[in-house]
Amino acid sequence: MNKKWDLLVVGKGPAGVSAAIYAARGGLEVLVIAKDGGALEKAAHIENYYGTGLISGKELLKKGEEQIVSLGVELRNEEVLSLGFAPDGWLVTTDKGEYEGKNVLLATGVQRSAPKIPGLKELEGHGVSYCAVCDGFFFRNKGVAVIGGGEYALHEASVLLPLASSVTLLTNGQPIPQNLPENLKADDRPIQKLVGETRLEQVEFASGEPLSVAGIFVAVGTAGGNDLARKAGVPIQNNLPMVDENQMSPMPGLYLAGDLCGGMLQIAKAVYEGAKVGSHCVKQIKSEAAKG
Repeated sequence: MNKKWDLLVVGKGPAGVSAAIYAARGGLEVLVIAKDGGALEKAAHIENYYGTGLISGKELLKKGEEQIVSLGVELRNEEVLSLGFAPDGWLVTTDKGEYEGKNVLLATGVQRSAPKIPGLKELEGHGVSYCAVCDGFFFRNKGVAVIGGGEYALHEASVLLPLASSVTLLTNGQPIPQNLPENLKADDRPIQKLVGETRLEQVEFASGEPLSVAGIFVAVGTAGGNDLARKAGVPIQNNLPMVDENQMSPMPGLYLAGDLCGGMLQIAKAVYEGAKVGSHCVKQIKSEAAKG
């Protein structure tokens, strides 16, 4: 841990990569740390992001990695365990080491919880999705279901209702929420498994009864909040971390961007917020250098 980085980025999704691009092009020393590609890695089809046409999440992640590496950014595949203070900066501890930086960006995305249902993982990208806004278009005029029972699940269902021929909320044994949107069906039977050879064909309940659907959207739990931000002392309001117009938290040098900050959970928003972080770090460090 001899080197002190200008910017440590936790997460290699759109927000983290965008920040790294702007910071590196501004002459900063940047390290990106990530265990995996998060929710984007599971997106089978993306066609609503500028200039890419139809592309998978894995392809987009790979292009982002190649781009930052070509700019001299160091990329390490490690799991971040904690975030703490260091002299004149921050200390990021991973499963393989410790890294000190003048600034840190948390761009971890949010945890999309996945229930342990046989067939779910096997059919990801083949009828199983984690983003209604991203993939709902591909299920126009087809019957789909949303697994979940909270506000996050209801939000995903509301996105799908104008597109699909039918939308069923599957609470998987949990109580059905009140005040369901019009035309949204609900079923609280426990799910036994998902069935399909090459694509999702139906949901099989514990009773043995099937429900034919073309798509399943997983929306279990909440789409906001992050343990690292909370543990670092970032104030939380309405389950979202507080940041200013430059995505900086009230903790100097600690930035947050992307899905972690709520709003539209979309690539375009994440890229914009990451760009703000990278640009602001360049401006801050150059200003400090000019003062001597």
